Amino acid sequence: MDYQLIATLGPASDSAATWQSMLAAGITAFRLNTSHLSPDQLLAWLGRLEPFLAAQTPRPPLVLDLQGSKWRLGRFPATELTEGQAVTLVHAAETDQPGVLPVPHADFFRAADASDPEIVLNDAKVRLRRESSAPGSLTATVVQGGPVSARKGLTYARSAFRQESLSVGDQAIVAQTRHIAGIRFAISYVKDSVEMAGYRAQLGGAYLVAKLERQPALDQASQLAASADELWLCRGDLGAELGLRGMAEAVHAFSGRVRALPAPAFLAGQVFEHMVDASVPTRSELCAAYDALAQGYAGLVLSDETAIGRHPVESCRTAAMFRS
Repeated sequence: MDYQLIATLGPASDSAATWQSMLAAGITAFRLNTSHLSPDQLLAWLGRLEPFLAAQTPRPPLVLDLQGSKWRLGRFPATELTEGQAVTLVHAAETDQPGVLPVPHADFFRAADASDPEIVLNDAKVRLRRESSAPGSLTATVVQGGPVSARKGLTYARSAFRQESLSVGDQAIVAQTRHIAGIRFAISYVKDSVEMAGYRAQLGGAYLVAKLERQPALDQASQLAASADELWLCRGDLGAELGLRGMAEAVHAFSGRVRALPAPAFLAGQVFEHMVDASVPTRSELCAAYDALAQGYAGLVLSDETAIGRHPVESCRTAAMFRS
């Protein structure tokens, strides 16, 4: 098999020596998730990465993951939510009040009454039930507890209401980086082909990746691909949107159409999640990755495995093992 491998960079992979080892292990492109970086942190990463990438032959692409219309929590001290706990979500960039979660997206609160009462956080690892809502705030009860921290994603279990545009922050990132050789932009939570066509009109000839994390985007993947250079099937947020069974059914249906799509499709989201802590993947992870590549996926995107995992280079080597 011939396929591409994209590795997300983070605290576990923040040195040139590690980047070189990842390339030697089989990585073909790097990714930075800008949603987890301040503007100064992003500039610091780019300042170190650019000379490293420029010295490689061929130069590996760098994908900057933009927030798009994805909702994320603001800044607050990491905490553990427990079942039955009452929490308040407020429209704010940050807070340090116990039991209060900041959400810096006004449209999240506007969507409350038109959405399912279930709210899922951190790739559905934590679940809340909305009890009441008011302009700029809502109260909820924890249904499934777990850890939550700043910048983790959140969404209603089912909602069609969402701002469909690049934020001011995203636009600033594009303006500051689009001149960099090999730069690519991955746009989160694209709804449908109309939204993606808008990004193409706005960003012109930039290399654009459409992240498929919502049912309408999957349904319109062929039309959406007309405005995208790549498609990423992102199972983490797709599971938060559709539920676990719904996600599995949607992924199975989409995978059967991969070869017919007019743009290459990549598989993303917990590809080798076991390797965040372990030095080897599970057998089921290996089989699932092999099956996906055999179905026609053009490559794999590693996230936590290489960004925060204990074995970033070995994860890359594992992901490359099926190359012929």
